[in-house]
Amino acid sequence: MSTAFKDQYDSTPLQGANATYVEWLYEQYLAEPGSVPAEWRQYFSSLGDERAEIPHSPIVQAVGRRLRNGGGSTPPAALARTDAPASEKQAAVSRLIQVYSLRGHQIADLDPLGLWERPVPAVLSFDFLGLDDSDLSREFYTGGLAGTGQQRMKLQDILALLKQIYCGKLAAEFAHISRARERLWLREQFETCRVHWQFPAPEQTTILDSLTRAEGIERYLNTRFVGQKRFSLEGSETLIPLLDDLIQRAGEQGVQEIVIGMAHRAG
Repeated sequence: MSTAFKDQYDSTPLQGANATYVEWLYEQYLAEPGSVPAEWRQYFSSLGDERAEIPHSPIVQAVGRRLRNGGGSTPPAALARTDAPASEKQAAVSRLIQVYSLRGHQIADLDPLGLWERPVPAVLSFDFLGLDDSDLSREFYTGGLAGTGQQRMKLQDILALLKQIYCGKLAAEFAHISRARERLWLREQFETCRVHWQFPAPEQTTILDSLTRAEGIERYLNTRFVGQKRFSLEGSETLIPLLDDLIQRAGEQGVQEIVIGMAHRAG
């Protein structure tokens, strides 16, 4: 293996969805080297003299506040020292929002019977992120999370909104998408729809009617042709309203013909 290829291969775990986590680890390393695992300390120390670096997040947050407040003459280093605790909490909330968008689907409410016990990943806990219950009533900058238009929200409201979006009856996982534009577009669409979209009563009735008819024909076939091999719809009923909506929207956009096929194998 060539040296250039080996270097690229060795750096692969640092890219993509892991990049944010690695950056956060480096911030922790700069603030307190002993807070990161030994293998990461060894790796970060190999990058150069850590004394030449300082944690970046407090400075970034402080400069952002200065710009929003019309500027000022206080040096960034002084702002970092003065507002370090608040900046660290703000950075923790930013990580909380990001982690829920990446891992929230792992604790989604997907079991209607409540029999499935799903452990909460450590990265979603307050302790891991540097927050605690005393922060729940504090306001933090969100940048208009999920299209709500609210620039600042209490942490308890942020957490409730994140759970509504990513941990409800519907969940999504799109962190694996390598193209940032596609990933961010999907995230924006998913968040906006989860917060703002509600099915009107007539549309709910139409969906229920479609599902009821599908279930009816399934029962009829099961009793009329007992033991016969057939392709059942069971488990895929939700595909019906999805296709219905897709066809209706396609027609509105000028689509003239739709062909629906299916996989089939002999035997």
